[in-house]
Amino acid sequence: MAKNSLSEKKENPLAIVSRIFLQKQESSIILALIFYIIFVTCINPTFASKENIFNVLHSSGFALISIAGTTLTLLTGGLDLSVGSVLALGGVVTGLSCKMGLPVPIAIILGVLSGVLVGAVNGFIIVKANIPPLIVTLGMQYAARGLVSVLTQGVPIYPLPKELMNIEKTSLFGIPMIVIASIAVAILFHVILTHTGFGRSVYALGGNEEAARISGINTKKTKFLVYVISSTLAALAGVFMAARLGSAEAAAGTGYEMTVICGAIIGGTSALGGMGTIFGAVLGGLFMEILTNSLTLMRISVYWQQLVVGAILILAVMLDQYKRKLILKNSIKSTK
Repeated sequence: MAKNSLSEKKENPLAIVSRIFLQKQESSIILALIFYIIFVTCINPTFASKENIFNVLHSSGFALISIAGTTLTLLTGGLDLSVGSVLALGGVVTGLSCKMGLPVPIAIILGVLSGVLVGAVNGFIIVKANIPPLIVTLGMQYAARGLVSVLTQGVPIYPLPKELMNIEKTSLFGIPMIVIASIAVAILFHVILTHTGFGRSVYALGGNEEAARISGINTKKTKFLVYVISSTLAALAGVFMAARLGSAEAAAGTGYEMTVICGAIIGGTSALGGMGTIFGAVLGGLFMEILTNSLTLMRISVYWQQLVVGAILILAVMLDQYKRKLILKNSIKSTK
């Protein structure tokens, strides 16, 4: 007892911070959000206005819907670079279906199914041909973008039916439907990850694929489903984006994959798999939207914005590596 008390007294401040950092994955991103919001508000008070906060929440909805799927792929140790192109495909398929005279609900289902199909192709090639996800989804990124360009001939599809645009304009207690949908998706996949066998399989696959396979987990099925989910959510985000813009465009979602991957990693999801939470990824996605919004308010060039996003991604990966080393170091200490 006395020995334990003595060891607690000897714990230095750096060790305490490290322990909190390891125990609460979301603590670092929450602190970063608070400090950044205060910093930006001091520079430009317009940032904290009701209209701008509403705009940030509204704009972040698209990323937050698909960030859950991106988080799943990262947790398995994989990667999906095709989400931006699939987002465009979901919106274009929905828009074309509406222009063909199909009922809006059927058009939305077809738009989402286009994401299911792309995810199934990604998953099938990754699992059956054993090709790295980076290569497969990069190829699909170009293929899907090319397909939407062929379908639209580079011309935006508009006007879209009012019934479709009303979905995005609908709100509940003043909360836009896109925000409600993103919260519902986050809660759903948080429950799936923390309370189902599939969720445990996802973490196990990212922790050690061979160990997961030996322990009886169907790693191929889990990996396949993860890519189907990722593309399906991206296509759903594309439907909402088409509804908001009132048109379906081939260029929609360009660079979107970096936004969601950055958001998930900043939110504590490991780029090497096995570590992360949906809650943390949502906070990371929100941080990315706040960062973009604040840089725009400060009239920072879009080129500099890309540089900042890239630098933050590198920093987040470095922090992830540091965090893994701390965990390994602590686990070695505990076994001695």
